[in-house]
Amino acid sequence: MFFPPRVKSVSANTVAVGDLQDAGQRSLIRMIFAVTGLTLGVFCALQFMAGNYLLAGFELVATAILLWGAWRIVWVRNLLPWVYLYLLPTFSFLLYIIVIPQASKTAFVWVYSIPVLSYLLLGRRRGSLLALPFVAGACVLYLQSNPVRLDAEGLIDLGNAVFCGLLLIVFVHFYETRRASAYQQLERMARTDALTGVANRGSFQQSLEQSIREAERSQGKLVLVLLDVDHFKAVNDQYGHDAGDKALRYICSSLSQRLRVTDTLGRLGGEEFGLLLRNTDRKGAAPLIETLREQISNNPLVYGEQRIPLSVTMGLAEWPIDGHSAEPLYRSADRRLYLGKGQGRNQLVSHDPDLHESAIG
Repeated sequence: MFFPPRVKSVSANTVAVGDLQDAGQRSLIRMIFAVTGLTLGVFCALQFMAGNYLLAGFELVATAILLWGAWRIVWVRNLLPWVYLYLLPTFSFLLYIIVIPQASKTAFVWVYSIPVLSYLLLGRRRGSLLALPFVAGACVLYLQSNPVRLDAEGLIDLGNAVFCGLLLIVFVHFYETRRASAYQQLERMARTDALTGVANRGSFQQSLEQSIREAERSQGKLVLVLLDVDHFKAVNDQYGHDAGDKALRYICSSLSQRLRVTDTLGRLGGEEFGLLLRNTDRKGAAPLIETLREQISNNPLVYGEQRIPLSVTMGLAEWPIDGHSAEPLYRSADRRLYLGKGQGRNQLVSHDPDLHESAIG
């Protein structure tokens, strides 16, 4: 059956998608900090050679801060404040270099990095909210500092600048939308059982551990149910594996229809499933679980012209009575599940026999 030591490696694989996302974000931020710092260092030297000592001093300080940030970002827990602390001064500086005395007209090209950095580091929604005001402000400042000639040559220059910027914003917005959608789909795949569509083994384990932590904080209650499809091998042997797959999906559908939004159903492997019922105890959960068992038992799967009888055996454990962590809860539920199998299957067992209380079912 299903024991937590086996699950932990699977759970690690489930969270790998999120870990990779975080590691990739940190690597990207680190690279941007380092590249920006080194670039400012080069401009610092050029400004010093040109006699702009105040600006050179400012760029030297910014270079030191950025290179320190590139080293420190590995140990930071919350990346968002660091991203804003980088983007806001950087974008403000890009606007400033447009209007400083004797500013180069080509300095405006750095404005094109604003939407790219915003979307890369903040995502679509936050990135667009930050980038658009700065881009619009840069356009206004540039037009004030460099009035556009209303002849053909002047309008061509303006059109090149404006349409290049617009196309860049549209491109990064489209790219970030597709990237976010692909990541969400990958995350769903990592957490969902491909055959039945319910939570997979690792995801279910995470939900249980998180629910235990929440119950500890709120002094709530929690019920874990392990269930096994009775004689599932016989279904595969007699009707074929396609019928077996349909049987598993049918059972998941039957269970999901009666569960609350706060409950979790997961496939633990093969014909083994888990139910996680939050904010309830053994007494409150047993009637619902018994109803689910009867519903499966009383409604055979219609497979073509055949009716395939199905049933499940269930073992129930309650937190914190049967254990304060995931492992003892699993062991209690698993022990009662096997007790139910030994007593003839198609039943729910919610107590150990040495408690001298009758099992339900």
